[in-house]
Amino acid sequence: MLNIIACFKWVIDHEDIKINPETHELVLDRAGYRISDYDRFAIEEAVALTEQYGGSTTAVTVGLPAAKKSLKDALARGPEKAIFINDPAFHNLEPSQTAAILAQSISNQEYDLIICGEGSGDLYAQQVGPRLAEHLNIPCASFVRKITIEGRELIAERRVDEGIEVISMPLPALVTVLPEINSPRVPGLKDTLSAAKKPVVEITASDLGQTFASCLETVEIKATTMERNCEKFGAEKDELKRFIDVLCRAGVVD
Repeated sequence: MLNIIACFKWVIDHEDIKINPETHELVLDRAGYRISDYDRFAIEEAVALTEQYGGSTTAVTVGLPAAKKSLKDALARGPEKAIFINDPAFHNLEPSQTAAILAQSISNQEYDLIICGEGSGDLYAQQVGPRLAEHLNIPCASFVRKITIEGRELIAERRVDEGIEVISMPLPALVTVLPEINSPRVPGLKDTLSAAKKPVVEITASDLGQTFASCLETVEIKATTMERNCEKFGAEKDELKRFIDVLCRAGVVD
């Protein structure tokens, strides 16, 4: 029997992001929110493992009180309960804060395995999972594409630059998973209706009894721009040489 915690983040839907053509600033006043795509794989893997080995899955998220909307979607995907860590002060959290808050909230929970996405759909810093494991003093494996449980050992296949690495580590442990690990289920009407009846534990900043200082400060975010010259090149030797020269001036090749 496994007690699994699946961490997820409520992020701005990238399809709703608009760009001010004059200032290149992001226009987010009409943007919707969704569970980070990477975290959907984490939730699905947690639920699939408990279906295979027995146990229960708890979905955990941290953010502003408005993120409560995310709980219904998360619970409709299979977890038995959720932990909602929220406070008006939890605005634009950076990875070190998120990891510290999660660790403080999870430390008194019973768990065998914590699963996170490889990164979030907004910052994609890929730091929260490893930082959380460090706070909890448990082993961590990142970029995992397959998980097998044998007794109190977790066997993980993880993608590295050289290929596929197979490792084992004792439970409790934490893994961050790649999108290739599964195909997230699409909640049906029955799943969505039953999600409203599942228990949710709410935790606020005052419950945690400490403050979480930021290590980074986001000063400004602007969209990148790309200028297109629409220059055409022929297949002749001189034209190919001219093409290489243009790439060299642009810094694309040496």
